[in-house]
Amino acid sequence: MKLESNVSSIDNYTFSFAGEVTIPQAPPEFKSGFIGIIGRPNVGKSTLMNHLVGQKIAITSPISQTTRNRLRGILTTEAAQLIFVDTPGIHKPHHQLGEVLVKNAKLAIESVDVVLFVVDGTVACGGGDRYIAELLSRSQTPVILGINKIDEQPSDFQKLDDSYTQLAAEHQWQMVKFSAKTGAGLPELQELLIGNLETGPFYYPPDLVTDQPERFIMGELIREQILLLTREEVPHSVAIAIDLVEETPAITRVLATINVERDSQKGILIGKGGTMLKAIGSEARQQIQKLITGKVYLELFVKVQPKWRQSRIRLAELGYRVEE
Repeated sequence: MKLESNVSSIDNYTFSFAGEVTIPQAPPEFKSGFIGIIGRPNVGKSTLMNHLVGQKIAITSPISQTTRNRLRGILTTEAAQLIFVDTPGIHKPHHQLGEVLVKNAKLAIESVDVVLFVVDGTVACGGGDRYIAELLSRSQTPVILGINKIDEQPSDFQKLDDSYTQLAAEHQWQMVKFSAKTGAGLPELQELLIGNLETGPFYYPPDLVTDQPERFIMGELIREQILLLTREEVPHSVAIAIDLVEETPAITRVLATINVERDSQKGILIGKGGTMLKAIGSEARQQIQKLITGKVYLELFVKVQPKWRQSRIRLAELGYRVEE
């Protein structure tokens, strides 16, 4: 089942081949390319991508380092196709999982056409931002500095902006301000991004908003509810495995396993009398129903996998590996 988008009519386009997946031939002057969304943890990268593509495909939470995989979001307009690559926040890793996430984020810098370096406009430019700026300065990839969260800036925001203006000037980067939450400034951001792309083909069918399979997004929607409902109690020791997706005309049945590292975490996730697991399942089921536009039966299990974040084998089994 495809995730839907609000793409404009393509009646005037000619299709390059017939079959289940159809990719139209791009009209003259059509632009396309890959845009890496880079930044520190919790600056709003996933929220931004969700708003740009017009649909929730990346999970968000108040907890940093929510994104674990390089997730692609696709925005197709009459003039361009923008493929956004959402990356884990670049930070100092403390375990094998963290090292994999940061390596994948750094790889994205070299594998895209444009980098959108997102910063938090509610705080001044700091050491973490300057560290990322140094990484980007070693690359030949064009960079746009995006100041996010302008809806949350204090009244005396000019000093904050000046710290980023200075950073952009040092590296001769273009700069734009926006709010991923409210959408303010996003049309200007979109035009700036398109202006930095070359003419090119459709890489994906215009009606797709992500290249990730539904199973992956289902697992992420479950993990999001765990982050939101348990907060600091079980922050990042959780990995989701979708064991079964069984579709019928009336309902989609989903069985999933929540992997944790310790028995105490399992107890927190289940809760007294199973109340926490029931709450997680109820909220996740509602999100999955929006994803597939249909009724869902969701059954969750909790399994202890000691030190899975430190094991390359366990990480690979759960879908975390350094991307090519």
